[in-house]
Amino acid sequence: MIKFDLEEARVKYQNNRDVISLFSGAMGLDIGLERAGLNVMIGQDFKPDCIETMKLNGHKVLAGDIREINPETLLELTGLKAGEPFMICGGPPCQPFSTAGKRLGINDPRGSLFMDFIRMIDYIRPRFFVMENVKGIISAPLKHSTVAERVKDDPEQRLGTVLDVILSEFNILGYRTVYGILDAVNYGVPQFRERFVLIGSRDNEDIFLPIPTHFQMHQSPEYKWKTVADAIKDLEDDPGEYTLLSGDRKKYLLLVPEGGNWKDLPQEIIPVAMGGAYESGGGKVGFYRRLSYAQPSPTITTSPAQKATMLCHPIHDRPLSVKEYARIQQFPDEWKFIGTISSKYSQIGNAVPVGLAEAIGKAILSTANKTSTIETKRFRGTSVHNKVKNAMELGGSRFRDSGIRIKNICDIE
Repeated sequence: MIKFDLEEARVKYQNNRDVISLFSGAMGLDIGLERAGLNVMIGQDFKPDCIETMKLNGHKVLAGDIREINPETLLELTGLKAGEPFMICGGPPCQPFSTAGKRLGINDPRGSLFMDFIRMIDYIRPRFFVMENVKGIISAPLKHSTVAERVKDDPEQRLGTVLDVILSEFNILGYRTVYGILDAVNYGVPQFRERFVLIGSRDNEDIFLPIPTHFQMHQSPEYKWKTVADAIKDLEDDPGEYTLLSGDRKKYLLLVPEGGNWKDLPQEIIPVAMGGAYESGGGKVGFYRRLSYAQPSPTITTSPAQKATMLCHPIHDRPLSVKEYARIQQFPDEWKFIGTISSKYSQIGNAVPVGLAEAIGKAILSTANKTSTIETKRFRGTSVHNKVKNAMELGGSRFRDSGIRIKNICDIE
């Protein structure tokens, strides 16, 4: 660990707004942060197509496995010193923590990559950090075991969750943290997409999760949830490239109305159309799913043509196109993606929606610029600022629903 003077960094670099991005992918998070007013100096990834996508769009990239990258290299490439960067951001690969399929947690080698994210922060000491992931990380166990395999006295099976370890590590580093589950639809994104977001402050500043800006019901149209029509309706005659559906899948999709799925098929053909999935549990909502122009999109996946996770156009008999995928994730139209159609879908599907990222960036900037709060006296002489602050410190997860709980915080007596 290098010698680091915290007080010197606070004064010397207080106006810096430079960001180092890790696990950058197609840079959805980075685009949003830049829209908020930050300066992403460098991106990092090990997937060739992601690396080429970043380069094609004019970004400096450090290619390689994060486990083999030294933090000194990132500082050298950006010309920054330890303590100088405004932020480090990134989303360590989330597969081990997903609520879909096996949840292997830290036992999966990819589950340990968050430790490399922490390693970078420990050395570089940015003023803030943002870590995003799937919501399953909140409850993912450190050691996964089936009920039959559990041993009451096994200490490894009483280690808690992955999140417990992450929060403990950042506490050791002296970072104040706030976290919760944010749904992108509440921040102007035309898509229901829940993500875990953890924000940290090196200098013990009053960080908070971004307050929702869009709602299912609102008296002003500009503050209502954005819909699929808002995002892609103008692309009907110019959708660009898209993957094709197999004959049977297209045949059954023809029978599904806008906003419908397999449940809208004629009852007598459902068993054949669903195959082995017909007798399985769960809602199976992704089978033969056709989007509705009048609603936000379901969560964008890494492939719109898979039988169980189909994302098909509201009125055309095909999956969403690459361009439509990018629109729903709010990538700029001029953003270019490198690779096969399958790779492009994957890059877009794995990204953080730009609007959500922008909201996160603005929340952090408002803390840094000291513009987030209006100090006033009310509620029997108690500062509203302190009421909100104390409520937030009880747990950032209070902010994770649709925004309704925020009202409860502001109404504290």
